[in-house]
Amino acid sequence: MKTRSTIAVMLAACTVLFSPWALAHGDAAGQEAITPLQQQTLPDVAGKQVVMAVVSYAPGQSSQPHVHSGSVFAYVLEGEIVSQLEGQAPVTYKAGQSWYETPRIGHLVSKNASNTQPAKLLAWLIGDQGAPLKEPLQH
Repeated sequence: MKTRSTIAVMLAACTVLFSPWALAHGDAAGQEAITPLQQQTLPDVAGKQVVMAVVSYAPGQSSQPHVHSGSVFAYVLEGEIVSQLEGQAPVTYKAGQSWYETPRIGHLVSKNASNTQPAKLLAWLIGDQGAPLKEPLQH
């Protein structure tokens, strides 16, 4: 029985780590580090899933401009994050602050505000099952 539970846990971890969302947020050279914590389909909202992840930025690091296919809730865990959504001015969020992004809005800037300290945020992303939750911004 213990072997079955171990296999189930390993399969669940692989599902999260190799989901379309995780692949879209690859840890390429110079990119932010994404650590998926949980992925869950929503039984009361057909066709939707939620992904919870920690986004870690090294000092001075930033994300490429992008869009998310669904809603995003972000909460700064550590340091300070500069975020700029299309049509808005950049805002610097400190540890303990949060923001919301509507689906398909351009996320022009997402970066660590510090060149000397790391920064982390917790992101909740709600989107269509199987769809990438982050895509490069097309101009």
